Formats: sequence, C-alpha cells, structure tokens
Amino acid sequence: MITGDTIVMIRQKYQALLPNMDERMRRLWAAAEAKALGWGGIAGVAEATGLARNTITAGLRDLQQPLPAGRVRRPGGGPKPLTVTDPGLAEALDRLVDPVTRGHPESPLRWTCKSTSQLAEELTTQGHPVSARTVAALLRQAGYSLQGCRKTKEGGKHPDRNAQFLFIHDSVLRLQKRRQPVISADTKKKELVGEYKNAGQEWQPAGQPEEVKVYDFPDRQLGKAVPYGVYDLCNNEGWVSVGVNHDTAQFAVASIGHWWAEMGQKRSPEPRNC
Repeated sequence: MITGDTIVMIRQKYQALLPNMDERMRRLWAAAEAKALGWGGIAGVAEATGLARNTITAGLRDLQQPLPAGRVRRPGGGPKPLTVTDPGLAEALDRLVDPVTRGHPESPLRWTCKSTSQLAEELTTQGHPVSARTVAALLRQAGYSLQGCRKTKEGGKHPDRNAQFLFIHDSVLRLQKRRQPVISADTKKKELVGEYKNAGQEWQPAGQPEEVKVYDFPDRQLGKAVPYGVYDLCNNEGWVSVGVNHDTAQFAVASIGHWWAEMGQKRSPEPRNC
C-alpha cells in the first residue's frame, strides 16, 4: 500500500529534479521510482508526477533494454509529422500561398509574400492547427523562399507587375525545355580591398587571430571590389567577375560576356533566339 506521505515525497523529488531532466531522464527516473515501490508503483508515481502510466511503462522497458547512445526515443518513436496526421494541411497551405505566388507552382523561381505567422493563423482558422515554424518548414519543402520588402514610397504597384513575372516564368520554362541558357545576373555587396575586417569566423591557431586594419577607410590605390554574379539556372553553376571601378551597365554586359566565353558556350554550343 502506497501512502499519501510517499506520494508527497515522490512529488517533491520530481519537482526538484524536473528542471534538469530531459524527456528520457524523466521517463527513467519515474520508472526507477515505480520499480523501487513495487506493487502499485506505476499508479503511485503517475499520481505524484502527473506522468502517463504508458510513459512510466516505457521507462521500465528502457531500464531493461537501454537505448543507443545519444537517443531520447527508440527509432520510429515520437509524434508523426503533421502532413501524416493532417493529410489536407499541405494542400490547404498551397491554396493560401498560390494566389500571391510570383509565377507558377512548378516554377523554378518561386517565393511567397505572406509571413509564416499569417499563414499559420489562417490555417488554424480553417481547422489545420499549425505553428509558424512548421509552416516555414513546409514552405521550404515545397520549394518556396522568403521574399524581402519591396520599396513603394515613390509610387504604387505597377499594374503590369504580375504580368512581368508570368512572362519571365514562361520564358524560363520554354528555354529550359529547349536546353537553352537561362541566367540570373546581379551585382553583389561591394567589398574593400585589403586587410579589413569581415563578419564571420575561421579556424586559426589559439591566440593567433588574423590581424587587420583598425579603421575601414578605403585604400586609395586598391579601392573597392565590385563582384558581379552570373548564375546558370539550368546547370546550377555560377560565375563571378570582380571589378574595381563602378557598378555600371558596361560592367554588367562585360561580366555576362566573360561568363559566356568561359562557361556558357561550353554548356550551350548552339544557342538560338527565343
């Protein structure tokens, strides 16, 4: 017979240890207490801790058959993905995002305007309870990427904006089917040339960090480097040209020309007009 004093003692120990235990340790500790109590131990520990009896029973199995190192649950354990328990979730999310998606659902250029918190709210209202973090994971799995802000202070949205994206999308798909070159080209962040500090870290011998200049004043002779990137969408390859003058239209054209001479024509020896 497990007395009320025993229940109180187990509850006090559990509450003292709880902040320092993960899921597996809670299970094992409760199982050890139940085993030490003997007959009625599982029911007594469940009453004292609030843990489910199934959890304590699972802990007893773990005591007899220890888990592999580093695991909290046995392989296959844990809750099933929401896409399994709620089969309509993915389709509901796609219906919400699709009307504001730039391009076609099968487009290689796909991103969304809505925030994950807004999408999670709407899905929950529709009967698909989900968190913003899960929405973000589902969007990444579906091929979406996060879209930054768009400047609108100087004027409203252009009436042909959506048509422009659809035209780009259709052109990309048409050229990809014909194995014709499709590239994305833009300038990258300008960098000072010389011994200047950059964000991030790298492995160095302990106590011997790389020494750089204290002040980030541009070197008058070296100036700034202007990287210009050309990305080949079909072959998943990139080319970077680095200039030391300014980001001009001539530099952009020259960078694309260098890419074509060094990489593009080797991949697409017989380019044709659209």
